[in-house]
Amino acid sequence: MVSTSFDYQRADTVQEAIKLLQEHNGDAKLLAGGHSLIPAMKLRLNSPALLIDVSRIEAMRGIREKDGQIIIGAMTTHYEIATSELLANKLPMLVAAAKVIGDVQVRNKGTIGGSLAHADPAADWPAVVLAANAQLHIHGPSGERMVSAGDFFTGFYSTALEDDEILTDLHFPIPPKGSKSTYVKFAQPASRYALVGCAVQVSMDGDSVSDCSIAFTGVSDAAFRDTAAEDALRGKALNADSIKSAADAAAEGVDIMSDHFASEEYRKHLAKVFLKRALESL
Repeated sequence: MVSTSFDYQRADTVQEAIKLLQEHNGDAKLLAGGHSLIPAMKLRLNSPALLIDVSRIEAMRGIREKDGQIIIGAMTTHYEIATSELLANKLPMLVAAAKVIGDVQVRNKGTIGGSLAHADPAADWPAVVLAANAQLHIHGPSGERMVSAGDFFTGFYSTALEDDEILTDLHFPIPPKGSKSTYVKFAQPASRYALVGCAVQVSMDGDSVSDCSIAFTGVSDAAFRDTAAEDALRGKALNADSIKSAADAAAEGVDIMSDHFASEEYRKHLAKVFLKRALESL
């Protein structure tokens, strides 16, 4: 299928992109890497009148450390994240996730901001930003605001972004020294999207888990933090018993998706298996 006709305009600044969004009153879409939006347009799931190309806004690119945080521009590609030495040392979970996204073409062109704004329930980044306690920096006509990852995803393909707002960068707190994190997933073979993806970050106080965050993607209609699994780990030694308790608690009391890729029962089983694998790998 071919998309309906649309206009194209390139924005060179964040403010120019916001102005174009305002002028088209909900009938425009931002074009980043295009690996989510363009396929949706071909299927006529999205039919914007205008595509606003933000790929050349340099202020939305790059990875840097500042004031105890890692700041990643929304236009930073998966490949740039996968190959970042800074992230490998400070936030290895992001590197692990970036390495298993799509294929080479997708990793080279797709962006973290585009993926998050699209909010596909089977995308990898939503679980990662939740587990990393990220803050999302959003610009709009009224100024700028910070939204926690926990408040950003509001439902199936839905986010806290207004029609005239743009996600410009992400702020990740650097975990305490000795923290460990990873991301694992069971990928749908053709698309490489996650049937189930699990992001885990654990901080230790001696032999005990002082804090932890566990998030899933691909399980429900939006990525989510699994607080029951977190509670099963917090304050315990990270060993076979606590890992089993956390895995047993995973994805309980959650509305789980069932579709032609996987049943509700299979997804719940995968969530438990992959949380166990993630924790055992730390």
